[in-house]
Amino acid sequence: MKLLEALKIIKSPPEPEAQAFPVALCCGFTPLHFETFLKAHLLQVHPEKAIHIRGGLFGDLAGNLDRAANDAFSAVIVALEWSDLDARLGLRSAGGWLPEQLPDMVATARLQLDRIASAIEQMSVRPLVISLPTLPLPPVSYMSPNRLSPFEAELRSHVASFSSRITSCRATVIHPQAVDRVSAPAARFDVKSELLAGFPYTLEHADALAGLAAGATAGRARKKGLITDLDDTLWHGILGDVGVPAVCWSLDQHAQLHGVYQQFLASLAAAGTLIGVASKNDPALVEEAFRREDLLVTKDRIFPLEVHWNAKSQSVARILRAWNISADAVVFVDDSPMEIAEVKAAFPDLTCHLFPKDDPGRFWDLLVELREDFGTSELTNEDTLRLSSLRSRTKWLEGAGNNGAGEQFLSGAEAQLTFSMAKSPDARAFELLNKTNQFNLNGVRLSEADWNALLSDPDRFVLKVSYKDRFGPLGTIAVLAGTTGNGDISIDHWVMSCRAFSRRIEHQCLKWVFDRFQPEVIALNFSPTPRNGPTREFLASLVGEPLPENRLRLSRNSFMDSCPALYHAVVEN
Repeated sequence: MKLLEALKIIKSPPEPEAQAFPVALCCGFTPLHFETFLKAHLLQVHPEKAIHIRGGLFGDLAGNLDRAANDAFSAVIVALEWSDLDARLGLRSAGGWLPEQLPDMVATARLQLDRIASAIEQMSVRPLVISLPTLPLPPVSYMSPNRLSPFEAELRSHVASFSSRITSCRATVIHPQAVDRVSAPAARFDVKSELLAGFPYTLEHADALAGLAAGATAGRARKKGLITDLDDTLWHGILGDVGVPAVCWSLDQHAQLHGVYQQFLASLAAAGTLIGVASKNDPALVEEAFRREDLLVTKDRIFPLEVHWNAKSQSVARILRAWNISADAVVFVDDSPMEIAEVKAAFPDLTCHLFPKDDPGRFWDLLVELREDFGTSELTNEDTLRLSSLRSRTKWLEGAGNNGAGEQFLSGAEAQLTFSMAKSPDARAFELLNKTNQFNLNGVRLSEADWNALLSDPDRFVLKVSYKDRFGPLGTIAVLAGTTGNGDISIDHWVMSCRAFSRRIEHQCLKWVFDRFQPEVIALNFSPTPRNGPTREFLASLVGEPLPENRLRLSRNSFMDSCPALYHAVVEN
């Protein structure tokens, strides 16, 4: 982004109903163009917000953090540089670089890092995003700048310890490698600007760092599944031509890219990503290949395997149905541009990547892009359950289908629902609210600041629902959030995982709210979206068509008249 573009963005008036989004910018330098770029990028990341940035005092990053803790902010962004740890590590100080002063600089930096970490730990505002020093250290040490001095090694060691400490308290640390990818180290420091105005960044670096910081305040919607090809993708070679023993993925067979890809898929699967296979191949040969003991991603981590000679788009369609998720939550990887084009034509919202079997440099970029697609800040119990719950869902649907209307099957499923109103930070609940589309009351997403405000509001409640049956546990599958007051109940957010459909869990959730709060009417903040058809159908089954938008009102009598038989055992936690 150019500076003129940024100025144009920030001068555009906000929408009349834009919600205020105050941001504390904590740095020790004069923010100047960094603040301009930051506001522009924040407006792009949060177009529905009215962004207000408040800075602080020059040269007092730690004090700026302390002062920010006393005000209400939706996000805090910290830009840390070496001079914030000791002024002698910058060019605007003449405090001395004598050899005998080096230990004192290290000690001062360590104390300042401890103070900053303590301030971050005590702040309740999240997201709190921090960038570690991005500028070069001046040649303070008596050693050649081509050698790492003990002085600099100790400084960097303290910064690393500081990073470890603050990441454990849910602060978001911008990865130095991410900064390197978008901003060349030699093109970051503007010495003239630093000396004249106290602003140390080139415009290009200010833009790049501001973009990373703004992006970190929202996070990306995590993809849910990856569909991969086999021949010349999962392994090197065409299975039908060379046979099972000859396909390879090892370094000594010059096929290491495929081995690394296999271990990467195994890593994704272990972290809760669904892995499926779409291959034009002989099913018997594929079955034999997956019995090889040297495979780095095993068959038990893959579901389903679509192996036949029909179009890949047909395989993708069946996999999406098996997973019960939409194409925009899935990535497709294949070595054939033609296959990718065919699949993309059928599913425009699908993210497609060409497997670069002959381009190791591009392969490295692909790994980074895939990790960005599927990365998460925290692993939950539901991540480990996702694949097994999908397999149990398949058994569930088969069982329900074999029992006509399914009443006998539902009554014998040994289903148990656990309801919890504990208002503690919960990564799984927050994730559900922000990634669920089909059963979603209104499609409203919450920032981390919105989520924390909801949790701290005594007039608002959060209900988390977990499920298990004789086929296995699904973990936390639904979240409701609403407002209580004067005997009235309003449900403002309600999402449920697609893995939990067809179990009458949504009916039991409403029944629990009626039983717990004893209202005569529940107001539901419903709004139709392009994706929440299952929610519309469910609500229409209770109140009829057409559905009113916004405050749909459901009476106890109407609900009880429409509610089918419920067979869940209910536990309160």
